[in-house]
Amino acid sequence: MSISQHHHLGSALFDSLRKKPFQEFICDYGLNPKMKFSRGVTLSLSLLFCSYLNKRLESEKLVGVILPPGFGGILANLSLLLSGRVPVNLNFTLGREINQEIIERIGLQTLITASKMKKKVPEFPWTNQCILIDEILKKLRAKRWLVLLIYTTVLIMPKRVRSHFNISTNGNTETALLLFTSGSAGKPKGVPLSHSNILANCKQMFALQLFEEKTRVLLNLPLFHSFGLSVGMIFSTLRGLVLVCTPNPLDSKSSIRAIREEKVEVLLGTPTFLRGYLKTAQKNDLRSVKYVVSGAEKSPGALCKQWEDFGDCEYLEGYGLTETSPAVSFNLPGNQKRKGSVGRLLGGIECRTLDPENGQITDSDRGGILCFRGPNIFNGYWEDTDLSNKTITPDGWFHTGDLGRVDRDGFLWIEGRVSRFSKIGGEMVPHSKIEDEIMNALDMTSDQEVKLVVSAVRDEQKGERMIVLSTFEINAEEIKQKLKQIGLPNLWIPKQFLTVSVIPTLGSGKIDWQTVKKLTSKYLSDQ
Repeated sequence: MSISQHHHLGSALFDSLRKKPFQEFICDYGLNPKMKFSRGVTLSLSLLFCSYLNKRLESEKLVGVILPPGFGGILANLSLLLSGRVPVNLNFTLGREINQEIIERIGLQTLITASKMKKKVPEFPWTNQCILIDEILKKLRAKRWLVLLIYTTVLIMPKRVRSHFNISTNGNTETALLLFTSGSAGKPKGVPLSHSNILANCKQMFALQLFEEKTRVLLNLPLFHSFGLSVGMIFSTLRGLVLVCTPNPLDSKSSIRAIREEKVEVLLGTPTFLRGYLKTAQKNDLRSVKYVVSGAEKSPGALCKQWEDFGDCEYLEGYGLTETSPAVSFNLPGNQKRKGSVGRLLGGIECRTLDPENGQITDSDRGGILCFRGPNIFNGYWEDTDLSNKTITPDGWFHTGDLGRVDRDGFLWIEGRVSRFSKIGGEMVPHSKIEDEIMNALDMTSDQEVKLVVSAVRDEQKGERMIVLSTFEINAEEIKQKLKQIGLPNLWIPKQFLTVSVIPTLGSGKIDWQTVKKLTSKYLSDQ
């Protein structure tokens, strides 16, 4: 059965795993020793865990998951989807207060985690009911005959298995996943993605015909991030890829070992995480890599070139958001990519741009605020009608808050966020442009880790005032002079430079702009 014939994500995953039961599916380096699991064994264990959930949770629809990428995290999500429940993968790096608020807001009663995770983050607001997946797997190992029975029955009587485990075939617009945005610019927003949203996005990615079955992919992106969950786990499972898992994207040594030993062909990552490999890897460590697939934040041109030169691979950048399930556009190999762009729109996605000043529709190649419409676009935020109405028009256009344009060849270019502009003396000044010019003036390459950012505070005379935060001392007068010499308007030249100990980032690898603003206010008040 093809993906287009499915209307329920759990049903699609069931058929995909059943189709080639003997094929390797997961190689988990987070286990000691590492372990490998076939597609058939994973499905059988997922069904048994699904049965356990049905007995224990009864009517609970939303269930929290706090697990790293690996067999346990994949098993938990698969089992919940097969049981008709909605996995809520929580970002444990956000801290106790935010997670407590999320858990109370959506009424979570049960969390699926592991013994090691409970010890690793004891400050997490654990609910009274926690299911430890490592303990469940120990019990299932003692019942190997039952796993074998399920395995055999799945192969010869799939309809009976579907009926016995009550695997639905109808999901359509019902919520399949509930994800929360990173909260980089404010409080995390709940994003319900429907079965049709996720399946449509997977179908759009299938149409790229980029990855063949059995392609070996490194999955170390967190499952609380849409890139890791929707692309890394769900798309890869439906496409028949092999997942090589390591639990932490910041542990580049462990990831490089997995790449080398398992001959990984595709890396999924954000620029923040991808920099780490280049600092640690030896030349032969990455010789199996064909493609580096980057998303979630803009890739500096120098980083793309460094990867392609060092790894002898193709660096392919795409663009997406949690609200778009997540993929919107993608660069393809060879002459089907443009350096600096995020590729062409996936099939079935429309784009229009709005003038940030007056909200009028502009020519797409002139650009403005990006708006998208398509089958992979969500229908609105979790229990937030006001925000949903501000973000999505009645005819389905999603207002992203990102600035960009689509050129005459159909390539999408991202040029910043509305929130990363300052209106100074009536002019819109782009923070990212100022950051690039300061780095050029300092002879810093943008493939390095982030060491400076531009923030802003209110200014009674000119509306806003830009502040540069850096992790090193900057000669302010010298930089101002250099920026004048290259022709930057006086309004565009920051007047204040602050030295901070670190540029804060989130667990997803993105810059934590909310904390950057707090740091700016704190340092200014301390002076």
